Amino acid sequence: MIRPVCRTRRTLRAAGAATAALLALSACSSGSDSSDSARSQKPAGSGPSSPAKLSGTVTVFAAASLKESFTALGKEFEKQHPGTKVTFSFGGSDSLAAGITGGAPADVFAAASPKTMAMVTGRRDAAGPPVTFVRNQLEIATLPGNPDKVSSLKDLTRPGLKVVLCDRTVPCGAAARKALAAGGLELTPVSYEQDVKSALTKVELKEADAAVVYKTDVRAAGGKVEGVEFPESAQAVNDYPITLLKNAPNAPAAKAFVALVRSAAGQRVLTAAGFLKP
Repeated sequence: MIRPVCRTRRTLRAAGAATAALLALSACSSGSDSSDSARSQKPAGSGPSSPAKLSGTVTVFAAASLKESFTALGKEFEKQHPGTKVTFSFGGSDSLAAGITGGAPADVFAAASPKTMAMVTGRRDAAGPPVTFVRNQLEIATLPGNPDKVSSLKDLTRPGLKVVLCDRTVPCGAAARKALAAGGLELTPVSYEQDVKSALTKVELKEADAAVVYKTDVRAAGGKVEGVEFPESAQAVNDYPITLLKNAPNAPAAKAFVALVRSAAGQRVLTAAGFLKP
């Protein structure tokens, strides 16, 4: 069982790490802005190395668990490149992939598993091979204070405990099933949710006693939930791939956004949110 005081300290440390990462990213941005300003003062056509100014909207389809980190990176991108705007569609990776293969206009796809990314690459809708940029691990989310004394994955099988899982077609649901199989456990949830944020919300609203979600989502929720680690999660770590889409309406800016996500500064923001390095 994770005691509330430990949870509070961990939350404060996480908040400090996230703040430090964003400050570092802003510092990098300031340096980049200065360089961009210096380049913009050069006469037009002064050299082939002068980059073209980015503009327009970048549309990013991303797994729900990336919402907080990508939103921060989107704002930083707009700051680094005045005249651009980053819009996001967050949700279950399988639904997003289906939208892309169905013709939804998007520039970038960031999925929560290689399997859902394969739905897009299999249809040749990606501009190139996807690259894993982070990884994520599961955690049990309980009500604050952990009133049901959940201390293991096996505890979720107790009669009367209302547990929520992501749908098996969603990466967090597939990972939960893999973790349960690793522990030789069977679990019938009160509901299956279409993305990890929906599963977490059930606990936040006290409509469920616990949910199997990602560590990053527990951290992002702050004091609304309490996290319980379990060893079987090590058998179900998800790789997160990202790719530029073949028919990207704004390919130049989309490439720059992917580069920011994969950069050292972008990685600091993601690891501060609880993601694991690729």
